[in-house]
Amino acid sequence: MIKESEIITRARNGDDKAFETLVLKYKDRLYGIASSVCARMPSETDDVAQETFVSALKHINSFKANAAFGTWLYRIAANNCWQRFRKAKTTASSEIPGDKSARHPSTPSAGENALKNELSRAVSKALAALPPDYRIAITLCDIEGLSNSEGAARLKVSLPALKSKLHRARLLLKKQLKDFR
Repeated sequence: MIKESEIITRARNGDDKAFETLVLKYKDRLYGIASSVCARMPSETDDVAQETFVSALKHINSFKANAAFGTWLYRIAANNCWQRFRKAKTTASSEIPGDKSARHPSTPSAGENALKNELSRAVSKALAALPPDYRIAITLCDIEGLSNSEGAARLKVSLPALKSKLHRARLLLKKQLKDFR
């Protein structure tokens, strides 16, 4: 198997197949992050993901190998989401991101489904209500499963700053979801 650093070098040298390999490796996680960060604007997720890869291709020579390629890519995605959020701030969307459980049907009872859907909508709405920097911290550490130090590195903030964002975000989520205890 070819090392990622070699694939990046080939992509920097104009090898379209190498860049396509990177896109295939990161597209699902990048889409997930874009979906979470752009929670207030679900219609923007596809555009953000596409813009991220276009921007990465355009600026791949500025990638510094002292960080992971995924970290660099996720940072571009977060910045793209935040730019769109700032532009759309005056016309905030009232849409709620789709229920992920609806994509994977199972066979629980109708009552369980209703409760699950209600909880999913409430969590999505609560996440969407978080400030973007809190939402990305929660997404990276609690949803994507990164350690706090990895999350801090991806966001380019200190570990205490990330812990503070996570703490505040969790308090806000807890307050908004208090009816589901």
